[in-house]
Amino acid sequence: MKKPVKILVLGNGGRENALCWKLAQSPMCKEIYCAPGNGGTASLDKVKNLDIDILDFNLVNKFCKDEPIDLVVVGPELPLSQGIVDVLEADDIRVFGPDRQGACLEWSKAYAKEFMENVGIPSAKFEVVDSLTKTEAVIKNHWARVIKVDGLAAGKGVFVCADEKEAQEAAEKIFKQRAFGDAGNKVVIEEKLSGDELSLLALCDGTNLVPMLASQDHKRRFENDRGPNTGGMGAYAPVELYKRHEKAIEEQVLNPIRKALKEGKLVFKGVLFIGLLISDKPHVLEFNTRFGDPETQTILPLLKSDLLEALWACTDKSLDKVKLEWSNNSSCCVCLVADNYPEGSSKGQRIEISSDIEDAVVFHAGTKLADGKLVTNGGRVLNVVGVAPAMSEAIAAAYNAIPSIKFNGMAYRRDIARRTSACPSV
Repeated sequence: MKKPVKILVLGNGGRENALCWKLAQSPMCKEIYCAPGNGGTASLDKVKNLDIDILDFNLVNKFCKDEPIDLVVVGPELPLSQGIVDVLEADDIRVFGPDRQGACLEWSKAYAKEFMENVGIPSAKFEVVDSLTKTEAVIKNHWARVIKVDGLAAGKGVFVCADEKEAQEAAEKIFKQRAFGDAGNKVVIEEKLSGDELSLLALCDGTNLVPMLASQDHKRRFENDRGPNTGGMGAYAPVELYKRHEKAIEEQVLNPIRKALKEGKLVFKGVLFIGLLISDKPHVLEFNTRFGDPETQTILPLLKSDLLEALWACTDKSLDKVKLEWSNNSSCCVCLVADNYPEGSSKGQRIEISSDIEDAVVFHAGTKLADGKLVTNGGRVLNVVGVAPAMSEAIAAAYNAIPSIKFNGMAYRRDIARRTSACPSV
């Protein structure tokens, strides 16, 4: 990277707003296009929204050539699973993200479990089945209480069941009601583990794997981890629990991945999201092959290093020359959602954000500009991130900023990061 570069960020959520916000801070960033972007990306310096269909790979390719774009950063999982990186790289366009085969770690839960088993990464006992009848047979076993849709399900295809009856209901929703379409043609049935969950993002250039800052997500919709699973109601970082188990995670999770990369058992470039559960030892619950949401919004305000330099190194096989430096501050991210989320969303409701917010960053997720006015456009609408030297102060900064934001039907959890050492998996 010898000159300032033009970047194309694909996506329209809070993750993409945070990525644009951080990339724009790099002295090597000339200009960013965000496709399609949201109301937040529209207001950032150096950033322009781009109204194109990111699943039309030929159109994306043409824009990259015409502009020209120096680096594409893929946010969401769907274009990765459909092979956008393969298409762009075939035309010599530099892309941060895995090819379709690498993204298989996310778009096929069965593939991911088999990979973990083959390389010796601790994970829950499992079986893969492809029908309601076979699922009913497996869930008669007392251990079989977690059912995961094999394909992509927008974070809603995991059922953690209390008993056989709940598992039966989940199986019928997948196979009989076809709630997830073809993504539910196959399921992974897992042992139900107990422990504390962590989210760890790791940058990868195909050879080197560099962990970022661990965070802890709050997936349940309501306080005290009640209600349905969501895409995430908030998160915080750093996490004391990770520090206590860092050595074990390095030895039992990260090193086997590094070994698989070295031996050619895994071909991967981009960012690997590692969903961990800590009990007597670390277990991997899942892999995602893109930046997590809201984890990205939580950790990027704590990153002191140049994000653009790090992502470029991943595409250049030079990540070993990059050292990530993190602030000693703490971060608390609270998601403001539609009151009917996750079953529903909010569209077209006017959003008012006061200009007097201090000690907090507001990232937009489900927003857009309509006739010059900011309105809601999704289930998760905004992310309010408080940053301060102590976690208690970061929590206060986030929650103190929320009264300065208004839209009809606004809801949020009031206990994000209240337990800063553990967020039990339920």
